[in-house]
Amino acid sequence: MDQREIDERWMEEALLLADRAEEINEVPVGAIVVLDGEVIGRGWNQPISGHDPTAHAEILALRDAAANVGNYRLVGADLYVTIEPCTMCTGAIVHSRIRRVIFGAVEAKAGAVQSNGQLLDQAWMNYRVEVEAGVLAERCSEKISAFFKRRRAEIKAEKLAKKQKLLKGG
Repeated sequence: MDQREIDERWMEEALLLADRAEEINEVPVGAIVVLDGEVIGRGWNQPISGHDPTAHAEILALRDAAANVGNYRLVGADLYVTIEPCTMCTGAIVHSRIRRVIFGAVEAKAGAVQSNGQLLDQAWMNYRVEVEAGVLAERCSEKISAFFKRRRAEIKAEKLAKKQKLLKGG
């Protein structure tokens, strides 16, 4: 298997974790940490359900991996995530000493690896992380787009139901 095939295989697992996030009505983002061909950390978005603004998939996967290896440094490990990491997650990636970050879809609004800040390319960063972007990008992007399309429709239906209830005097 070449590296692209390996990356796609692991991204498939991250996509399955994104489904877990969606099941609890969170933005469907999944992440895994892989070291020496083994998954050592898993995470999916849980900031709403966990009442925790830091409970992004990447952070939870890094926490899980660190607990599993007994060290906050994850030297030699790779992080697979279905969407481009934000500023907070990018900082955690650097601090954990992840070797490579592999992501699926770009995040035009909050992405800090490629779309906006390109934080991992900054000369002042004290650690270098390799980046592979666009792995299963179309599937990752579609998962996010479908989620937000559904949520917008649900919100519109809720507003309409509320308006109809008011009109009926209820």
